This record gives sequence, structure tokens and C-alpha cells, in this order.
Amino acid sequence: MEQNIIVRIAHSGDTSYASAITDEMASSAKARGTGIAKRSPEYVAQKIEEGKAVIAHTEFGEWVGFCYIEAWQHGQFVANSGLIVAPSFRKSGIAKKIKQTIFQLSREKYPDAKLFGLTTGLAVMKINSELGYEPVTYSELTDDEEFWAGCKSCVNYDILMSKDRKNCMCTAMLYEPKATQEDVPTSSRDKQNKFFNWFRKK
Repeated sequence: MEQNIIVRIAHSGDTSYASAITDEMASSAKARGTGIAKRSPEYVAQKIEEGKAVIAHTEFGEWVGFCYIEAWQHGQFVANSGLIVAPSFRKSGIAKKIKQTIFQLSREKYPDAKLFGLTTGLAVMKINSELGYEPVTYSELTDDEEFWAGCKSCVNYDILMSKDRKNCMCTAMLYEPKATQEDVPTSSRDKQNKFFNWFRKK
């Protein structure tokens, strides 16, 4: 049965979803057998309170999906983190809508920031590519120690450190406002082709 799903900027009334969100983050990572930095319900609630999160829910209030903003180096770098969709709503296009909404919110709050992400998911890489992100080396990301400390709870942290933080299981992607405005691919298909050509060489 199709339901009307609402994707919007989260507000303080949404903190009640925090535990369900973090539980699903942990459960999803375990099921996939991939690494993920752990988030506490308190941390997710804080992001919601700050207006730095996007939430999706049904018209009846059932939680559907979530993502939040993290800023590093005094707002020079911004990450859209913790993207998660409830199992029963996956493969419905909701993740893409959430990513589009959090991307716009990030651009409004931090118009001059470089947006970046680390992910092992091909679907997320594809969405990022459509938004204008490019695959990059880890050296092009923030050097903020607090950001990298967040990887300590990931099962792949030892791999990251053994490579001097130059590489790991995640793919790094970066959106640079000025560069993207000056040289935007002619279509989303161009962006996808550029990304997949890079991915096949990886």
C-alpha cells in the first residue's frame, strides 16, 4: 500500500525518533557487514534540535528516513552524515529525496563550504554524483582531528590507521561550490558516466 511520505527539515518535536534512528543505523551496518561510526540518540537529538537534520515520515507519523549535517574546520567542510532509511521503505527513492533535501539545507547554511562524504554504498555514490560530487583522495577532505576520531568506532578503523588515513574501505567524494558552478556537466547522465568510469578504474 502506497503512503504519502513527507521529507522535511527536522525540528525539536522530532527528537522522539532519535533512538529508533540510531538503532536502525547499528542494525543496518551489522547486516551489511560494513563499518559505520556509531551515533548516540543524544547526538542525533542534538542535530535535530539545531535544525541540522532532515527527516522523512509517513502522514501518520511513522519514521521513514534521516540524515544530518556536520561542519568541520569552522564551516569550511560540511558532511551529510548518517543517511538511513527504514527497511520497509528502501528502494523507494526516499534516500535520494533525503539526500537532495539535506544537500540544499547544507548549501543554505554553509554556502561557501566544501561538502564531502565517505561511503561504501554504490547507491549513495550514485546520488552524490548526480548532486555534483566528485570522487577524491582522503587528502582532499578535512584534516580536523575530531572528524577522524569519529571513525574509531568503525570496524575498519585499524585499516584506516594502517594506511595513515590516506585510504580505507569507504570512497571519498567532494562537492566544491566554485568549481561546480564554473564547470557543471551538461546533464545528470554526464555526471553518472563520469562517476562510473572512475569507479570501474578503482
